[in-house]
Amino acid sequence: MASKVLVLYYSRTGNTRRMAEFVADGAKAAGGNVTLKEVENANAEELLDYEAIILGSPVYYGSMAAEMKNLLDESVEFHGKLDGKVGAAFASSANIGGGNETTILDMLNAMLIHGMVIQGNPAGDHYGPVSIGAPDERVKKQCRELGRRTVQLANRLAAGAGRG
Repeated sequence: MASKVLVLYYSRTGNTRRMAEFVADGAKAAGGNVTLKEVENANAEELLDYEAIILGSPVYYGSMAAEMKNLLDESVEFHGKLDGKVGAAFASSANIGGGNETTILDMLNAMLIHGMVIQGNPAGDHYGPVSIGAPDERVKKQCRELGRRTVQLANRLAAGAGRG
């Protein structure tokens, strides 16, 4: 059974949306049952429906967009119910020192507090893919790899739990 994956993002300029599409492509190529959704069209209860959740945000003052933070704040109602799900994140900014890693880590911190299992990458953008401005070929590759690795981890965890 294919793991259900939610790629949830906020994008004002379209750069983070393009990254989300690349992440979704990688997850689909790995056999994931993928939903790609803008955070404005999601609610916290939906997070319960997925084995893997991948969040993407532009950087605003070194952290995630308020829209993403609001969803994570609302997810407190479901504290403990996301335990064991797979989480991952990606970010885009205008500058090389614009806060991509701090933004990704903020999203991952929320996931860890929920008890989620985080997917990193020892060979690429370790915490999650980052883009400076519009995504280039390197970013496209890193995003697809994140989607692929996240689905593979979710499938392994599901198989270990007797679901797969």
